[in-house]
Amino acid sequence: MKSIRVGLVGCGTVGTGVARILLENESLLKARVGADIQLRRVADIDLKKNRGIRFDKGVLIEDASEIVDDPDIDIVVEMIGGLGAAYDLILAAIKNGKHVVTANKALLAVHGNALFSAAFKKGVDLAFEASVGGCMPVIKTLRESLVGNRIESMIGILNGTCNYILTQITREGMTFKEALAQAQAQGLAEADPTLDVEGHDTAHKLAILSALAYGMTVNLKDIYVEGISGITPLDIDFARQFGYTVKLLAISKNFGNRVEARIHPTMVPENNLLSGVNGSVNALTITGDRVGDMMLYGYGAGMMPTASAVVSDIVDLARNLLSGSRPLRIPMMSYQKNHIRKLPVVPIGDIYTHYYFRFSALDQPGVLSKISGVLGKYGISIQSVHQKGRKTNGSVPVVMLSHKAREKDVVSALSKIGAMDVVGAKPILIRIEEEVQQQ
Repeated sequence: MKSIRVGLVGCGTVGTGVARILLENESLLKARVGADIQLRRVADIDLKKNRGIRFDKGVLIEDASEIVDDPDIDIVVEMIGGLGAAYDLILAAIKNGKHVVTANKALLAVHGNALFSAAFKKGVDLAFEASVGGCMPVIKTLRESLVGNRIESMIGILNGTCNYILTQITREGMTFKEALAQAQAQGLAEADPTLDVEGHDTAHKLAILSALAYGMTVNLKDIYVEGISGITPLDIDFARQFGYTVKLLAISKNFGNRVEARIHPTMVPENNLLSGVNGSVNALTITGDRVGDMMLYGYGAGMMPTASAVVSDIVDLARNLLSGSRPLRIPMMSYQKNHIRKLPVVPIGDIYTHYYFRFSALDQPGVLSKISGVLGKYGISIQSVHQKGRKTNGSVPVVMLSHKAREKDVVSALSKIGAMDVVGAKPILIRIEEEVQQQ
């Protein structure tokens, strides 16, 4: 039986999961692939760590170059993460004519264009299913299952840490700090959670998805990013009273010659499928011009869900090698290279959506008319007004829901309102996304 030889660089949490699947499910993979997928080498800086795996003698090594430069290795799997060493390693593997598998979303979001170009020129594949959505087959769906569709939009929850925190605030009335501490205690959040809670991890994923869906170069720098650290139980409670749930959404829309790509806390209607996605689970709704709406759902992180996606890439590449298929049979970025364009991302100030506003207003006559007057001056039409809660230091919370308005007008109006002497604190803004898949 023919062997496909794999070299794994990085044997941390996900790397260990990959090794376990390849070793423990060896007979299953043989039955499905028709070849022996052999874990020939595993490189890691910590050779003494107990990973619960018994490697054959000589498999576990410290020097990753022994894998990259080994002519017998067919597929290199990069699991070290980060932007520096991982970039150099993948580039070296490509130059040596090896196919590469990675789950490194940050690297692809920042340096993907260069890496994909290098792989194309060398005629090797760079596979990255695990970079977005963990075990959800998002990349495969966009590149293969929906190949006959013009993708019109993608809206989803792409960070399990944030979704867990928002779920705990919603269900238990916790503060952001309390929910974050619980997430950290359960291993769902890092000691420094900035990448997750401020939305940057989600932005990395959306940059990759938008490129795949719309035939554009990877563009991270123009994605608007806003995290969840400013979300309060009060606003989540108001959202519930109005029939909404607050989620950190990745929103991408295709307008042909430009796209929207934004990350921010969003109110979604309770009859929306995404409102029921709780805990550390991810979900993505995709709208295609032929299939309509569809939804992918599953664990977006963790040892085995992510490792499962990595192994699916290894198997895809192994099947290509076995069948003699030419590399790049399926374009890495979904479109043929000469059809990938630089598409502009709509600035956040130019988007139109619905809004939730909360003002801390003095409890005296004429305040509402002053606030409404400023909003009207900027062309912002109010759908409903609610005065909720008890007076605090002479102020009461006033909540307004708007019709569709332009973001730059909203920002200007709130700046004016925040400077008024009848408003006691900075106004709160949360965007509302009405145009999403319903149950």
